[in-house]
Amino acid sequence: MSFQFARSARKILCIGRNYAAHIAELNNAKPQQPFYFLKPSTSILEPSTGPVLIPKGVVVHHEVELAVILNKELKNLNPETFTQKDALDAVEGYALAIDFTARNVQDEAKKKGLPWTIGKGFDTFCPLSYFIPKEKIPDPYNVELYLKINGEEKQRDLTSLMIFPIHKILSTMSSVMTLEKGDIILTGTPKGVGKVVPGDHISAGLSVDGKEISEGKLELEVEQKPGPYEYKET
Repeated sequence: MSFQFARSARKILCIGRNYAAHIAELNNAKPQQPFYFLKPSTSILEPSTGPVLIPKGVVVHHEVELAVILNKELKNLNPETFTQKDALDAVEGYALAIDFTARNVQDEAKKKGLPWTIGKGFDTFCPLSYFIPKEKIPDPYNVELYLKINGEEKQRDLTSLMIFPIHKILSTMSSVMTLEKGDIILTGTPKGVGKVVPGDHISAGLSVDGKEISEGKLELEVEQKPGPYEYKET
């Protein structure tokens, strides 16, 4: 199973608020167009390389997502003419991702009008599965995502519930910044996000037509992050 795709990624771009039920559970406003944020490549956690690390004083939430890996450069795409077929032609393959969020850090930043990069950017805050070949997911809107904590299911939904489809996501992003071959796009999380703490075990995966894709399976332990960082109000 290959993981080289993530080691060569220039950018990780993440769509926010792309599932209606998730928007409701966080009491957020529904966006009129796709909005997104960046996670650093250093937040990537490769399969079977170690635990998810929870910083001291931080409330961390899990967000399981379908990740798209690009096979070409995309720049200044016209949303009126860039089609779903064009988008699929630009996809090299897929992966399962978990976008971990330091929720109390993010909430404080949003309240004060500050950037919330820190809340998304800690080391290990972007576990990625192995590369999933494109032919194993012929329709990215026919994928069921799930996540369990200590054997208890927390998230399970179909990607057909996305508000903004992939071609809309890519055209919007490309009008602002050039998308490069190898960039990783996280397409949003369904409902059920919640807290993870040291000592938890996380299982996550995805299936197509009821058949789980082995490359997309993640098994993660959760531990306390070592080092000097401890959350304090900005």
